[in-house]
Amino acid sequence: MHTTDMDPDLAQWVEMLRSHDVEERLVAVKTLQHLGDEDAIEPLIAALQDDHPRVQHIAVTTLWELANPVAIPPLIECLNAPHQQVRDEALAALKELVSTQDLMTLLDVLQQDDVHAQLGVLILLRKIHDAQALPFILPFFESDNPALREAAVTTLRYLNQVVRCEPVLALAKDAEESVRRATALTLGHLSDAGVIPLLCELLRTDADWQVRRNAAKSLELQADAAATEALMAAMADAEWQVRKFTARALQQIPNAQAIPALIKALSDEYSDVRRDAATALGNIGDASVLPALQQTLDDPDMDVRIYSERAIAKIQASC
Repeated sequence: MHTTDMDPDLAQWVEMLRSHDVEERLVAVKTLQHLGDEDAIEPLIAALQDDHPRVQHIAVTTLWELANPVAIPPLIECLNAPHQQVRDEALAALKELVSTQDLMTLLDVLQQDDVHAQLGVLILLRKIHDAQALPFILPFFESDNPALREAAVTTLRYLNQVVRCEPVLALAKDAEESVRRATALTLGHLSDAGVIPLLCELLRTDADWQVRRNAAKSLELQADAAATEALMAAMADAEWQVRKFTARALQQIPNAQAIPALIKALSDEYSDVRRDAATALGNIGDASVLPALQQTLDDPDMDVRIYSERAIAKIQASC
């Protein structure tokens, strides 16, 4: 739209947005943001190419607020902007604006040789959930950039109908802790034959406690009795969050063999562990654990007392 066709009050600021003086362009773009007029969309898109990052940033924010789909392709191009603040603002806007209709555009950008754009697109694909993205994500599992490997394995977790992906299993032994952490969480959503043994191995042996914790979370989702032995051993883990999520996983696969480890956990120094251990014992339903549970009715933590009472009631109801 030419400025001659605009409202004069709007046109003066659009003209100023083309000034050689950056201060004038900043005043113009801030005013256009305040006015919120859709007739300014075209000049705001042009301002995404401004030399000054502050002008670019405000233009991105204004297009985000206007939420017109015509701005989505130029905002996607901002994912490889030279300034991080502009990239971050564009990514935040696109998280709200992109839809399944933008899938092919995003996949095209994913094939560009630009790390910033690739990272941004991998994050945006988590909103679209389309399994068509899988073949485009797989190459990043072997990227030299650990941030891309981590982003790719995390995005895999969000794709609908993807329950098998054998190439991702190798990332469970990645040299980067961040990649192994993301992989441990993603494995909980897959059903490949090697998933349960791999999660058990991570839970037992990984040097990073967050990897072990995430493995326990995934084993809770899997609820597979084959993991019982590894889970019982993990109740003695040095990190309380690992013990907490291990107790939750044991709640899903009640097994009398786990009773000694769970009774010991009733005196754990962390209340979350005591609470989840009490629930796990209640799910096993063995009356022999009632004396141990009754001792926790004096626990200083109210949650522990409440969950112990529920566990006791559940066992008594089943006898």
